[in-house]
Amino acid sequence: MVPHLLFAAVVALNAGAGGQVSPLQARIDAAAAGTTIDVGPGRYDGDLVIDRPLRLVGRGRPLLVGSGAGTVVRIRASEVTIEGFDIDGRGGGLLTEDSSGIHITGERVTVRDCRVRNALFGIYLHAAHGAVVERSTVTGFTDRSPGEQGSAIHVWNTQGFRLVGNDVRYSRDGFYIQSSNGGFIAGNTARELRYGLHYMSSDDNVFEDNRFEQGAAGAAIMYSKRITFRRNQFLRSRGFGSVGLLLQACEDVTALDNLVADNGRGIFLEGTLRARFAGNIVARSDTAVVLYGSTRDVRFDGNAFLANLSPLDLVGRRTDTVFDRNYWSEATEPDLDGDGVRDAPYRLTSVFDHLRGNLTAADLFARSLTAAALGLAERTFPVLSPAPVTDPHPLARPPALPNVPRPDRGVAHANVAGLIASMASAALGAVLLLGGGRRRRPCLGDRARAA
Repeated sequence: MVPHLLFAAVVALNAGAGGQVSPLQARIDAAAAGTTIDVGPGRYDGDLVIDRPLRLVGRGRPLLVGSGAGTVVRIRASEVTIEGFDIDGRGGGLLTEDSSGIHITGERVTVRDCRVRNALFGIYLHAAHGAVVERSTVTGFTDRSPGEQGSAIHVWNTQGFRLVGNDVRYSRDGFYIQSSNGGFIAGNTARELRYGLHYMSSDDNVFEDNRFEQGAAGAAIMYSKRITFRRNQFLRSRGFGSVGLLLQACEDVTALDNLVADNGRGIFLEGTLRARFAGNIVARSDTAVVLYGSTRDVRFDGNAFLANLSPLDLVGRRTDTVFDRNYWSEATEPDLDGDGVRDAPYRLTSVFDHLRGNLTAADLFARSLTAAALGLAERTFPVLSPAPVTDPHPLARPPALPNVPRPDRGVAHANVAGLIASMASAALGAVLLLGGGRRRRPCLGDRARAA
């Protein structure tokens, strides 16, 4: 067994000069593999290294306060469980050293019911294959810019991980996932961040029942394959260049029953191959879909597009993306034969939307009479249109979509919640859409920045 003094030296070396060792270190050094160590209420100052398989269980929410020089808890063994602790990083350490509340390099480690604050990175998985992080909270810094802190939960080169039921806010990114495959990410909430989900070069991951809210992007997914999104919420990403769900250079993506609402741009696709969007609601965004000509073999069917300022910005002159049998709240053609489909195709693009997709400065005029006049001229003289995109069978009534999540009252403005609830009833949906029009576009609600 390695002596306690050597562990102190390791902690000090990894955390930086002056690292203080936790009083719990001696109990860990003396424990046999597989032991459960119960820790009672109180405050425990100093950094901690776990080098053997064991369970460290907090009773009465003990507080682990780091030295302020680096990571508070380093897990270097496999088959470790840590649960029931509050952890305070004291704002110290270096981003270049991945200073974290909990830093894990062992395999099959479980972090459960922990609350991390004041740490540069909250929970860091570094080649921690089979790791589970569940029912934990990470709160970053409200007085630091995104570049001055790390991600709430950071996953690097980790295979077969699970992130379930966590709540993160005020960090650079909520969940940063890179070079990590076979993950399951479910029931998490990420709020008031740069990106709720930032995702690079990671394949075969499933995202279910998460809420990404109030950032520059709800989710930014890049260079990844075989990604599935089900019943997630991408809400209130506002500001220059903001987007609910961004896919860049991705392949084989499936998005089912998601809510994308109150964003600058709802869905953004660039260089993406083979994707399907079905049964989603895209609502009250400036632009519902931004689509680059480099995107191929993408299909939108059975979705509801509600009260967006523009249905589509097409960047490029042509696209093979298929829009079919979606509901568009702005479509006006009747359904005289009563088959549930409007009697004429719905045209998504106008000459102004083409200009906006290819000339960013055109956004300055998005709500102007000029934009309306260009749209009218293009409909009257369709030769002006460089790239027509249509839904040949637009639905006359909104589909029910019972699996799409409804925003809770703490998030959603009552008018938006009412609009989405109306999807279950065609008659009520028609009343709301005709009554609300496009004159007033309330946000999903204003949330106070609680500590």
